[in-house]
Amino acid sequence: MAGQERYRELVDTLNRWAHAYYVDDSPAVPDAEYDRLYRELEALEAANPELVSADSPTQRVGGAAVTAFESVRHRVPLMSMGDIFNDEELRDFDRRISEATHSANTEYCAEPKLDGLACSLIYRKGVLVQAATRGDGQTGENITANARTIKAIPLRLEGNFPEYLDVRGEVFMPRDGFEKWNERARENGGKVFANPRNAAAGSLRQLDPKITAKRPLTFNAYYVGEYSGGELPDTQYARLQALKAMGLPVNPNVKVVYGAQGLNEFYQDILGRRSGLNYDIDGVVLKVNSLKTQEDMGFTAKNPRWAIAYKFPPEEMMTKLLDVEFQVGRTGAITPVARLKPVYVGGATVSNATLHNEDEIRRLGLMVGDIVVVRRAGDVIPQVSGVVKERRDPAAVRPVVFPKICPECGSKIERLKGEAVARCTGGLVCPAQLREGVLHFVSRDAMDIEGFGDRIVEELVSSKKVKSIADLYRLSCDDLASLMLDPGSEERKPRYLGQVTAKKLLASIEKSRQVPMNRFIYALGIREVGVSTALTLARHFKTFDELMRADLNALMNLPDVGVVVAEHIQDFFREKHNLEIIGELLSQGDLFSAGITLLPVAQASEQNAQNSPLTGRTYVITGTLDSMDRNAAKNRLTALGAKVSGSVSKKTYAVICGSDPGSKFTKAQELGVRIIYEEEFLKSLGELESQSGGAD
Repeated sequence: MAGQERYRELVDTLNRWAHAYYVDDSPAVPDAEYDRLYRELEALEAANPELVSADSPTQRVGGAAVTAFESVRHRVPLMSMGDIFNDEELRDFDRRISEATHSANTEYCAEPKLDGLACSLIYRKGVLVQAATRGDGQTGENITANARTIKAIPLRLEGNFPEYLDVRGEVFMPRDGFEKWNERARENGGKVFANPRNAAAGSLRQLDPKITAKRPLTFNAYYVGEYSGGELPDTQYARLQALKAMGLPVNPNVKVVYGAQGLNEFYQDILGRRSGLNYDIDGVVLKVNSLKTQEDMGFTAKNPRWAIAYKFPPEEMMTKLLDVEFQVGRTGAITPVARLKPVYVGGATVSNATLHNEDEIRRLGLMVGDIVVVRRAGDVIPQVSGVVKERRDPAAVRPVVFPKICPECGSKIERLKGEAVARCTGGLVCPAQLREGVLHFVSRDAMDIEGFGDRIVEELVSSKKVKSIADLYRLSCDDLASLMLDPGSEERKPRYLGQVTAKKLLASIEKSRQVPMNRFIYALGIREVGVSTALTLARHFKTFDELMRADLNALMNLPDVGVVVAEHIQDFFREKHNLEIIGELLSQGDLFSAGITLLPVAQASEQNAQNSPLTGRTYVITGTLDSMDRNAAKNRLTALGAKVSGSVSKKTYAVICGSDPGSKFTKAQELGVRIIYEEEFLKSLGELESQSGGAD
C-alpha cells in the first residue's frame, strides 16, 4: 500500500512540475530534482509493473512504430474557418453577426491564429484516450501515441471535468525550439525544416512516436467539440478558462472584445506584436462569445457562421524566376507553375508559385530569368505578384511559351471563348487527368472505394495497370500486391503493398459495383457537376442512357443547371473516349467488363421528390450512429427530399439521436423538438426508401 501511495505521489508531482515547466513557463524545481524523482518513478515501476498508470510521465514515450495511421471519424466535424483580409470584410462579418444577435455591440472571444496542425483530444473520465488530426474535417488520423509525447498535453485532467470531453486545439513548434532544432540538424547533417508549421506537421505525423518525442512540440486548446457527463460554462472565453483549470494549455493572448472596433483593435495589437511572439501566427480568430448564439447560427457547408479568421497582410520578397512548367489538373486545366530560386517569404521557403493562367503571364509581362516579386496570398498560397523590370537583363531572359499540346499526353490544348483557362482535350485518357480523375472517382461522395490514396493511384497509373477508371474493376490481387510504395535503398528493402492490403482494396472495389446513379454521375467528374447537381440529374432522368441523350433545353430546365453546366454535361457525353469508358463501366456479361449496376435514387424525379413526405422537413443528427456514419445518413435523408442542418432550432422537424449525443440533444429537449433514436430512424428510413424505389 505504501508503494502505491508513493507511486501516486510521484506521478502527480512530476506531472504538476511538467505543467509548470512546459505550459506555465515557470519551472517549479531545478531539472536535477525533476530527474531524481523521475528515476525513482522508473525504478518503482520496474519493480512493480502492476502499478503503471496511463498518466505516468514514463508512458509518454513507448510502443513500436506503426506502418500507417488508422483513420478516425470525428463524432463532431472539425470545421475550418472562413477567411477575411481587410477591415471592410471585418465590418461585414460584424454586421452579419449583429443582425443575427440583434445586438449593436456583440461580445466576441478573440485569439491569435496559431500556424500549426489542428487536432482533437478525447478524454474519458479525465484520461487522454485518443488524439486525431483534423484530416478532411470528417475523418482524421489516429496520432494518440505521438500526442502522448507532447509534454504540454496532460495525460490526466485536473479538477472538475466532464466524463467525456473532446478538446480541439493546435499542435505547434515554438520559434526558439524550431531554431535550436534546425541548428543541431545542420551541425549533424540531419533534416532541416522549412518553417515551424512544417516542423510541427512532420513531427506529429511520424510513424515512430519516439521520433516525435524528440521534437520540441507544444499545444494550445481553443475549442470544445463535444462533452457529456458534466457542466461547462456557456461562453467561449469562460470555457477556455475552464480548460485551463483542467490543466490544458490555453493561449495567454485570448481576450474578450466588443463590436467591430474591439475586433479591429485586437487585430492591430496582435499584428504589431507578431514578430515578438515565440510562435508563428498567420492572423487572428474571432468567435462569437456566446455558445448559445454559436449553436443558433450554425454552420455553412464548410465553415461556422459565428467565427472568422482575419488573416494578416501577405508578405513579399524578390527572387529569380528559373523556369515555368505546366501542370494538368483533373478537368484538364493547364496551370503554369513558376520554378523559383528558393526564397524565405511569409514564414516559409518558397521555390514554386502559381501563375494562374496565360492571361496572368501576359499581364505581368513575365519572362524566364526575370527578378519577380513573390507573395504568399493569405500566408498560404505562394504567387508571383509582379516583375522587377528595372533589373531585367535582356540577354539573360526568354519568353514564356504556353504549350499547344498537353505535356502529359500530347493531346491538343484548347481555350474556349470566354474562359481564362486552357485545357487538355485528352479527357480520361490523359495520364495527369487520369490520376486526378481516379482519385475523384474513388472518393467518399463518388464511388466510395476506400483505401486508394495518392501514392497507390500514382503507382497504378505510372505502371499502366490503370489506363482508365474502368481498369480499377479489372485489377487482380497480384496487380495490387505488387505495387511498389517505396523503392528502398542500400540500407532497406523495397516496400510493396502486399496481399493483405490488396485483398482489402479488392473487397472495397467489389462493394462499389452497385451504386446509386447520382453517385456514379458525380464520380465521372463532369465539369461543374457537384454532389447536388448529380442528385438532381439522377432524380429527373430515369436511366443513364436518357441522361446521355438529353438536349440542352431538357438539361437547362432542371434546378441547379444553367446554360454553362448544361453545355459541360453535353460536351462530356459527346467525347468519344468518355463514352467508351462509360460503356466499359456499365457493360454486363463480359468476363473483363466492370459490370457496375446503377441503383435508382430515392426519388426518380423532381416531382416525386416534391411529393416525398420528408420534403420541407429539417433534421439534425447528433451522437454516433452504429449502423452508418453521419455522412451516409445525411445523403439518405437528402435523397428523400429532407434537409439536414448542423444546429437545432424551433424549425427543426426532428433530431436523430445516436449514442453519446451532444449539446444538440439537450437543445432539442429544451425546445420540445421531436427526438428519433437510431432503431426508429432505420425502420422508417427503410420503409420510405422501399416505397420510393431504393436507397441512396
